[in-house]
Amino acid sequence: MKASERARLIGRDFAGVVPRAHAAVASAGDWKPVSQRGARQLGEVVLDELALSGMTLTAPPPKLERTLDACATAVDELSGLSVAEANADPEPLEIKSIRRRRIGRLAYEQVRFDHDPRLPQSLAAEGLGGPATAVVHLCRTGDDQRPWLVWVHGAGQGQPIDLLFSRARRIQDELGFNIALPVQPGHGARRNSWPAYPNMDPLNNVAGMMRVVSEVRAVVRWLRPQSTAIAVSGVSMGSPVAALVAHLEKVDGVAVYTPIFGLNGMIAQHLGRWGPSVDETIDLLQSEDVASVASVVDHLDVEPTPPPPRRLIVGAWHDRMAMREPAQLLHERWGGELYWHPGSHVGHLFAGGVQQASEQFLRGVSEQADTGETP
Repeated sequence: MKASERARLIGRDFAGVVPRAHAAVASAGDWKPVSQRGARQLGEVVLDELALSGMTLTAPPPKLERTLDACATAVDELSGLSVAEANADPEPLEIKSIRRRRIGRLAYEQVRFDHDPRLPQSLAAEGLGGPATAVVHLCRTGDDQRPWLVWVHGAGQGQPIDLLFSRARRIQDELGFNIALPVQPGHGARRNSWPAYPNMDPLNNVAGMMRVVSEVRAVVRWLRPQSTAIAVSGVSMGSPVAALVAHLEKVDGVAVYTPIFGLNGMIAQHLGRWGPSVDETIDLLQSEDVASVASVVDHLDVEPTPPPPRRLIVGAWHDRMAMREPAQLLHERWGGELYWHPGSHVGHLFAGGVQQASEQFLRGVSEQADTGETP
């Protein structure tokens, strides 16, 4: 794509941010433009549209990374496997290094460990398997057994500042939880390290999610002897990871925030901003063959180990990134509590109602541990 054409696309897309946001909230039927709440809803949806434009159009123009024929071997192997069959049990976590760090007044530890997810043969043969150095940030108080919150971040996150967004200090001091923030490949301290994740290669995205699931499972197993209870949560791109870990490991609570249907589908959903030049890539990411490969990381097809009272789903009514349908469908499958934030995907991170629902969820997990109840 020529630089002039790309500049035209970017300019046109950013110019449409406010009109698209206005059309989205106006079509919902519950928007009152002259109210304080209505102004906030519009502002939050503008943030969603800005974030989408920034993440999509400031990246290099997408190109077709793989053909359907190149997915055939993976289709043959993975379409016949269940989630549990495809995702191997992780090797025990062995610490490579620990660095004590601080962000503001919050002290944390950056733990590195080497991890091989032992991917299925068809993915390993494509060079997508093998060991990589994983990273997890820990906020912990002393050596006493305490409940742990394992929080899986979303796309574009994974920095230590996420500990502030997750209100780690309050969760430690007021709720008594230690916190573990695994860093997904391609993010934060792993941004410049192999493997790249996510990208336009659908097999890479499936392999990348399987890798994250394996890493987080290793963290959960490592934390279990030093915990009274473990809750797993994930936001946006981290929501399928949290859901899959809560299915494959026995945990005491699971929470997902602005969940997505599937990573390949979500990427394809927003590529149309580039125009017809990316139609082949969109068709590939949305194809039935790719969906059959991704069935091994389909969190809508699994049941978490915590009982319904220990399941929380937070959706955003005006979500422009993941949309509201994944939260609705997941609630139909899981039951549990469904909390609706009246604003957008980005806006839920700063919403007091979401914070209250989260703290109520964590208190329930902690109280369950105190009374000795089993999940």
